[in-house]
Amino acid sequence: MTTRNILAALPLTLFAGAALAHPGHESGSFFSGLGHPLGGLDHLLAMVAVGLLAARQSGASRWALPMAFVIAMLAGAGLSGLGLTLPAVEAGIAASVLVLGVLIAFVVRLPLAAAVPMVAVFALFHGHAHFAEMGDASVLAYSVGFIVATAALHVAGYLAGRSLPEAGWAGVVRRAVGGLIAATGALMLVVGG
Repeated sequence: MTTRNILAALPLTLFAGAALAHPGHESGSFFSGLGHPLGGLDHLLAMVAVGLLAARQSGASRWALPMAFVIAMLAGAGLSGLGLTLPAVEAGIAASVLVLGVLIAFVVRLPLAAAVPMVAVFALFHGHAHFAEMGDASVLAYSVGFIVATAALHVAGYLAGRSLPEAGWAGVVRRAVGGLIAATGALMLVVGG
């Protein structure tokens, strides 16, 4: 499958996730977990942004940001499962959208030693929220669902980032996308606060 086909199929995947996120349409806890990241604009934008940032890394370090996000997201879900609350979860999620968007818009290349912990902290909030929305679903199936959705969104962002050249019109598009992501995060912070 070519990058163009994958990018063309992405909107269909996103609409399917939104449909699965409505109560009564779930066919199992896996699909409930799958729908949560796809059905929430905050999660969707942050996870695609992580993929876009990962595409700017070199070599094997390209996978460090998505891997750190998934691992820390599971840790955040575990904290929620243990009954430990994180302060300002929704604000943390909105801040992740804002900061990741700003990094993309201004073409900031953080050293991996700074980017990985930053992404991991943001992922703790996302994981905490995922688990809090689980309801009576099976923990294992639900977790696998939100891991698969998160990985798919990371891959979509990564493929989009790798398919666009660094200069010219593509650079403008990349910056505009980052600006839209950041503006959405800022709006989420204002509305949520």
